[in-house]
Amino acid sequence: MKKSVVVLIIIFSCFVFKTEAQNSADSKNRKLIVASCQFPISANISENYDWIKKQIIEAKLKKAEIVHFPECALSGYPGVDLKTIDNFEWDKLHELTDSVLSLAKQLKIWVLLGSIHRLSDGVKPHNSLYVINNEGEIIDRYDKRFCTGGDLKYFSPGDHFVNFDVNGINCGLLICYDIRFPELYREYKKLETDVIFQSLYNARQKKGSIHPIIMPITAQARAATNFFYMSLTNSSATESWPCHFITPDGLIQNKLTTNVPGVLISKVDLSEKFYDASRQFRENAMNGILNSGETVQDPHSKNRTGINK
Repeated sequence: MKKSVVVLIIIFSCFVFKTEAQNSADSKNRKLIVASCQFPISANISENYDWIKKQIIEAKLKKAEIVHFPECALSGYPGVDLKTIDNFEWDKLHELTDSVLSLAKQLKIWVLLGSIHRLSDGVKPHNSLYVINNEGEIIDRYDKRFCTGGDLKYFSPGDHFVNFDVNGINCGLLICYDIRFPELYREYKKLETDVIFQSLYNARQKKGSIHPIIMPITAQARAATNFFYMSLTNSSATESWPCHFITPDGLIQNKLTTNVPGVLISKVDLSEKFYDASRQFRENAMNGILNSGETVQDPHSKNRTGINK
């Protein structure tokens, strides 16, 4: 082998080794402390803000880097807390949204704020999650894509995904009823999302409601199928179910107490290893190859109405 070729191989090998080592080091440093919050959301915007302020401060004291609030946390939820949005206190909402921005900047903490986003006169608002960075800036906004039939009386549905980066971790957003549509999670997986922050409002329900049973289980399946972390937040007004934090293997790492305000502190750590049953074939499945291994061309395989004797 010529000396020049050997030198090139050595240089290439060193580059690959260095890149892999750097990627490994980067992965080890990709961590995020999450505060998932719940409180009894109401129609009173000022009371909601007081809860939000208190929980942001608590989250900061507990070393959280991002604070995640439920659906319509600041505004209250139309159809439940609010019977109408006619004469809604938009000025109050905007004033206290600015206060949240100022608090995020003061404490140098990210905030995911559930609220209502006003559109033009005569157009129904969005049910939204504001992404507020640690400089107190709204850098993006997710609008609930799948609104329930009840939601559509008050809201215009959204039309986009939202991804943003914190500490090298790719974060995505969803809201409540979106959980019923696995296609949304698959698209986030294609976008290489590491953690889904999903804000919900499943409170003030009748006793015996199915939601406290099926919603966390559904989220566990979404997390495990797509192999990402999930933070779930909910109002703590009775009857509800509590905040959950789910790891990429679909297990519940921790959760709060039902119907009680609280802040759940959890950690995203991309260097951790989790069980991933579908890893080997997930990418193929996402590309439309809906079987593992090689299919066969055999007449006895084609005949599905008899047995091969």
